[in-house]
Formats: sequence, C-alpha cells, structure tokens
Amino acid sequence: MNAADFAAANLTRATGAGLDPHEYQRVTGELADLGQWGEVLMRAAHGHLARAEQAGTAISAGEHCQVAARWFHFATLGPNPEHALAAAKADAAMGRALQLLEPRARRIEGSGFAGWLRGPAGAAATAVVVPGLDSSKEEFHDVTTALLRRGLAVFTMDGPGQGALAATSTVTADYHQVIGRVIDALGVESVGLVGLSLGGYYVAKSAAHEPRVAAVVTVSGPFRLDWDTLPPPVQEILIQRAGGEEAARHFARQVDLSTLAPRITCPLMVVDGGQDLIPGVTNGEPLARLAPRGQYLHIPHGDHLLGNARPDWLPATADRLSGALA
Repeated sequence: MNAADFAAANLTRATGAGLDPHEYQRVTGELADLGQWGEVLMRAAHGHLARAEQAGTAISAGEHCQVAARWFHFATLGPNPEHALAAAKADAAMGRALQLLEPRARRIEGSGFAGWLRGPAGAAATAVVVPGLDSSKEEFHDVTTALLRRGLAVFTMDGPGQGALAATSTVTADYHQVIGRVIDALGVESVGLVGLSLGGYYVAKSAAHEPRVAAVVTVSGPFRLDWDTLPPPVQEILIQRAGGEEAARHFARQVDLSTLAPRITCPLMVVDGGQDLIPGVTNGEPLARLAPRGQYLHIPHGDHLLGNARPDWLPATADRLSGALA
C-alpha cells in the first residue's frame, strides 16, 4: 500500500482520535513514501509540543499536548524505527495534557496495565476503555468524551502489548486477568467495559470470567480469528505485538468466543460496521446472538471502528452503557 492510500484508510480512525482532518491531510500529504510515516507524524507531534511551550494559557498548552499525544500515537501505526520512543512520548504528552486540563485525573498502574482515571470525583459508576491490537489509551477520544459527558468516571488504559507497554510486553489472550487487577486498583465494586477492535474480544472474555463486570460494549470486535486467512498486514502487526510468528498463531487460535458468549450474563451491546470486512475475522453478530442479554447494532455503511458513522452508534451506545451502570 502506498502512503496516500494508507493515510486515507486511517482518516476516520484519526478523526475518532481527535485529530483535525484538515491537519491530518496536510501532514500525511507530506509523505513521499510510506517509510516516512513515523518521521513525518512525529514531526507534527513535536510541532504541537513547541506550541504548548509558547502558549499563553494552561488551557492552550494542555490542548496542544493532547494533540501531540495523538500524533505520537499515530506515528506508531505505520513504519517507524522509533516506534517505542513514539509510544513513550505519546504517554508523556497525554500525562502533561491532563496535568494542565484535568488536574484531578489520576495515573494508575499495576501488573500489566497503566492508564488514567478521569471524570468527576464520587462518580456513581466507572467505565474502562480497552484498546485493540495496535491502539492505545491515547486514541479513543470520542468514546472517552461521550462517557465523561454522561457523568461516568473513565479509566483509559494500556494493557499487555499496547501503547506505552508495547515495548516491554506482548499481547495475551488472558486479558481478563488484567481487567481483574484493574478493577482491584480502581477500588470499585463493578465497572462497565468498552472494547474497541481486538479490545472487543478482551472485554467480552472479561465479562465471561469476571463477575464485577456490570455491562459491556464491543465495537468492531472479533468473535473468532482464523490465522491462515488474515491479511498479511494484520499478521505482521500480530507477529510484532506477540513477539514472533508462533506466538502470534497461538494467540489467534485462542480468539474464539463460541463457548464463552453464553456465559456473559450482563447487558452486552455489540456494534459492527457493514463495511468492516477483514478476511479471517468473524464479526460480532454471533456474540450478540449467543449472549443471554446481547443486543446487536449493525451499521451498514460503518467501517472498522465506525469512525465514518459516529452519529449512528456512539450517542446511543454511550447512553445504553451509562444507563446500564446507573
């Protein structure tokens, strides 16, 4: 895939992360080839950090740091020899942004996870946003904002093989154990989970194992993976995040919710896009059908993560989750 096609394929994902579409098109328009992806996007991130230093108010400085974090994260999604550095800088920039914009936000870390707890003190309920294979806690700006606006406390996290932890850990099919430790660290009786892309599998499996999960939303989450028919780019990302091809194959074999779906007894919303057709990935309809309280929302024109169809699913889904937790 050439640079222009790769950038276009990630446009709706970028806008969902909170990047301005015009700036995104300007920055990616500088790419002579895809090999420059990391360099060019990290330069855009550093530009926002420079603006933060020159800003006249803490609000402006924080907003520029927030945008820088997103650019650093997006720099990890394509070829980038400084992948680990970009992820670390995304983490640091988001930390600085929250220090300036939301000083009550708390950094919480534990075995296999790190993230930020945001929202009102004494919130009645807490949601955890779980990223996917190559995403991170810096990415899902629109989902986090929608939940915060509904009065929830929101923990945005990186788990094994994700974001700031990708350089020192690998993906695990036992993510439900990490979710259990997150709930312990948050000190709450129950949580709602929102999982995006591979995170949808993680949260569904967590709901089947963890009785403290009170409601679940999956967005573009896989029901099953078939390694042999996955597209080579997806295989390559999984190999990188799993630490080798055999580990990646083993991981893919474990991504199958057939026996777990009937054990998910809490309210479950499964959101899929009709244009999200990845060979080797079974989408979420069987999960919604097999789960006792499953509900399926299919948006025919939605792409992967449905960034091109937010009004069709995000408000209603955020309402459903906050209502279920209330």
